[in-house]
Amino acid sequence: MSGAESAASPKQDFEKALDQSDTSVASFDTKEKSFLDRIQHFLHGNPTMVPVIVLLASVVVFGLLAGSRFFSPFNLSLIIQQVSIIGILAAAQSLIILTAGIDLSVAAIMVLMSVISGKLAVEMGVPAPLALLVAFVGGTAAGIMNGLLVTRIKLPPFIVTLGTWNIFFALNLWLSGAQSIRSQDIDSAAPLLKFFGNNIALGSARLTYGSILMVVVFVALWYMLNKTAWGRHVYAIGDDKEAAELAGIRTDRTLVSVYALAGFVCAIGAWASIGRVGSVSPQSFYEGNLQSITAVVIGGISLFGGRGSIMGALFGALIVGVFQSGLRLAGVDVLWQVFAIGWLIIIAVAIDQWIRKVSA
Repeated sequence: MSGAESAASPKQDFEKALDQSDTSVASFDTKEKSFLDRIQHFLHGNPTMVPVIVLLASVVVFGLLAGSRFFSPFNLSLIIQQVSIIGILAAAQSLIILTAGIDLSVAAIMVLMSVISGKLAVEMGVPAPLALLVAFVGGTAAGIMNGLLVTRIKLPPFIVTLGTWNIFFALNLWLSGAQSIRSQDIDSAAPLLKFFGNNIALGSARLTYGSILMVVVFVALWYMLNKTAWGRHVYAIGDDKEAAELAGIRTDRTLVSVYALAGFVCAIGAWASIGRVGSVSPQSFYEGNLQSITAVVIGGISLFGGRGSIMGALFGALIVGVFQSGLRLAGVDVLWQVFAIGWLIIIAVAIDQWIRKVSA
């Protein structure tokens, strides 16, 4: 072998290897994804589309089963009315779940604040605006209490809010004496408390102010979560708290602010609930915690945190309302309505798990 041939062979070998490498990379890059893979990637990037598709499909199916009664303006507006309070609680719950936590006390905070505002305004003669202000401060303080227990004492959110649920519920029964404040008493002493029970007539439809409030709450929180640095920090904490800390995010302060805001939203729900029920009842919305979690899960917000849109919780609440209304109009027993909602929750979680497994 000549010297020229010996010198040229390493270069030729390198170029040959490089060509083979380029070919393999090109082959990898052009690999065709299956139709199921494309759906998985699409839903991973657009998690809100899952509840939107389910909601549209539910409307079509129950419209066919129940007939024209389901599509009547009155029934559709009634669905929105029925989910308005649970929707507001789901908005508060979404904030916590986006940080990879969970709040079992949202309904207890809401009912306690409704009792406080009712006692102050109706039984103690405090001006209604001041009574509502006290409730807003109280709801925020309850949320801060949850947040401090989670961040300062490092307790799991599930345990913290399970404990405070019992605390707030006991305070609720103690303050109210387990007695409701009647609608007539509210009308005579503080009609402002029932403001969100008023409605707007749109033909045969009846849209309450509480329904409008629910939408306003979701839009405001969507803006905060998607258009502010605070919102980006919330998602970062839910995705990976340790990585967020390394990126310079003050995670504990942000978490406390999330719990405080959730408590404030619960206080808003307290005002709306008085209008919805027409009275101040210490026993109302007892299952609100589980119903709010149901709306969040069905709405495509991951229980593992850091993924999903808060608007999904609104769609989740509407899906539950559509299922209940559609099954009722179809003559299905209440027992089987609960059965169907249970399967809906399981399917929603299974879809979330499948979407999370998408390849990078």
